[in-house]
Amino acid sequence: MQRSDRPIVSPFRTVMTAIPDSSIPIAMTIAGSDSGGGAGIQADLRTFAFHRVHGTSALTCITAQNTQGVTRVDALPPEAVTAQVGAVLNDIGVQAVKTGMLLNSDIIAAVAQQAAERHLPNLVVDPVMVSRTGAQLIADEAIAKLRHDLIPLAHILTPNRYEAQMLSGLEIQTLEDMKTAAQKILPLGAHAVLVKGGGMNGELRGVDVFFDGDRLEILQTETVDTADTHGTGCTLSAAIAANLALGHPLLSAVQQAKAYVTEALRHSLRIGHGQGPVGHFYALL
Repeated sequence: MQRSDRPIVSPFRTVMTAIPDSSIPIAMTIAGSDSGGGAGIQADLRTFAFHRVHGTSALTCITAQNTQGVTRVDALPPEAVTAQVGAVLNDIGVQAVKTGMLLNSDIIAAVAQQAAERHLPNLVVDPVMVSRTGAQLIADEAIAKLRHDLIPLAHILTPNRYEAQMLSGLEIQTLEDMKTAAQKILPLGAHAVLVKGGGMNGELRGVDVFFDGDRLEILQTETVDTADTHGTGCTLSAAIAANLALGHPLLSAVQQAKAYVTEALRHSLRIGHGQGPVGHFYALL
């Protein structure tokens, strides 16, 4: 067999030494892990990927959960959260960031410090405080820390019905209540507020109210009748962040994110024995 004097070039070596493509949009999620894959970090990264945005992450807590509920939650040390954020920003950089479950006041303080000192761009704050059924998810002191330290740094805040009630001090029953709540929440410091109507009843189910101080917009898409809605809040805020990373204006980013969630609900997954997740990768089904 005749030998060649030409060096053998491995295709893997080419990949490993490729010059980074700075044109690739990058987003970060700072949130908890959902072992069932329907919400949290897992939902966020799938949402970023759907939008052709490279997803990075900083885990705040690890949950043991499935479609039937959560059985255990373990918080990461705040220093570990800070280190994850720093590792990404120091090397890769991001065009948008979303926060989800931050769990306790120490983690919220650490994230708020990073947001302020590192000027996290296009910060989407999903204030995971109360579930869509009205159950409080974090302690009162954590809610106070979120309100005073992190929300003022948000590009957009995305509370659900019960979170909006807590932040505005209003009982929300009607569309006018949602509008008033958005107007009362905005002075907390966020650039814009999206009061979500997923927990509303009747014709208001799924109707959202966007307010940025100048524009008050009622956002409504087709209502999808499905019991498998796990992860909708995480998915919406991640989709907003992805669209912001792509360079879309804020209201447009929200509208496109809402359309994405609607389609994901239309293709929700009937898995497990409880509430299944939305179909983040519906285009591949």
